[in-house]
Amino acid sequence: MALKIYEIFHSVQGESSRVGLPTVFVRLTGCPMRCTYCDTEYAFSGGANMEIAAIVNQVKSFGTKYVTVTGGEPLAQKECLVLLKTLSDEGFSISLETGGAMDISEVDARVSIILDIKTPGSNEEKNMRWSNLDVIKAKDEIKFVLCDRADYEWAKEKIASLELTHKCPILFSPSYHELNPNDLAKWVLEDQLPVRMQIQLHKILWGEKPGV
Repeated sequence: MALKIYEIFHSVQGESSRVGLPTVFVRLTGCPMRCTYCDTEYAFSGGANMEIAAIVNQVKSFGTKYVTVTGGEPLAQKECLVLLKTLSDEGFSISLETGGAMDISEVDARVSIILDIKTPGSNEEKNMRWSNLDVIKAKDEIKFVLCDRADYEWAKEKIASLELTHKCPILFSPSYHELNPNDLAKWVLEDQLPVRMQIQLHKILWGEKPGV
């Protein structure tokens, strides 16, 4: 059983509650969405087919406990579910970065899901699968990438109306080229929102490019 893999690399986790941890990233090729702020357009195509056993062996070669499966949109390839189970069976601590349009209900329960809720500024709000919130677990995380103040207000309303803080931790991330992190920090403090504000550590360290 094979998946199309764009890259596998060892880096520092730049986001989520795992920020700063040495992590192996398995980036799958392809994505059905076209977010305005996408920073991995290069992974929409290309890469190479790899058998799951070969992927696992390459992950093992880095000697790191933490693995992030990402994209693109990893769940767009149905075999990703098998990869997640196999990596979990091997004892790795797995996080899955998913854009919110694909069903997460069959993801192995041992995997920590980072679910991206698409804001109006992303131009992909229409493709959100809101039913995913019915199966989100307490150890998962919900992420909002915010492009401007309107996105912030929209996200704040969603947190309240959907009672998201009762489901799992919430992440607020400023869109890298659009929203000043200082502004977002100020709004979060003023409104006393129970969210984790994050900036992308890997971009601060190495810039915006593949393999980091």
